[in-house]
Amino acid sequence: MPLLILCAFLIGIGLPVQSGINAQLRLGVGQPLLAAVISFLVGTLALLGLNVALRVPLPTGETVARIPLWHWVGGLLGAAYIYAAVILAPRLGAATLIAATVAGQMVASVVLDHFGLIGFAPQPLTTGRAAGVLLVIGGVLLIQRR
Repeated sequence: MPLLILCAFLIGIGLPVQSGINAQLRLGVGQPLLAAVISFLVGTLALLGLNVALRVPLPTGETVARIPLWHWVGGLLGAAYIYAAVILAPRLGAATLIAATVAGQMVASVVLDHFGLIGFAPQPLTTGRAAGVLLVIGGVLLIQRR
């Protein structure tokens, strides 16, 4: 488990870096929406290349047809995050942007866990978990103060 937490931590380091890079891309191309498209296109090409390199088999049409429509929303949520971060990063700064993002993630996460939604194993909202979320929200308030 500690190794998995370390991996998540290291991926987390990339989020403010990604936000800053995409905000700079926005300056280069002149439009936040175009910057988000380019960012997603580069990521898509990288993932396609990785799939080819690893020889990941494609699902059949029948398999794809059985996937519920709401399962495709993940990409939309990712696109919304990238687009919002492109706009918000220069205005909020890296620390406030990421802190607010993490706070939102924590609130959603404890709800998803508590009710066992969208495939998560149920994990009740305990006093400790609630306190942790409140501390993260308090952290947002402290970080954004100047």
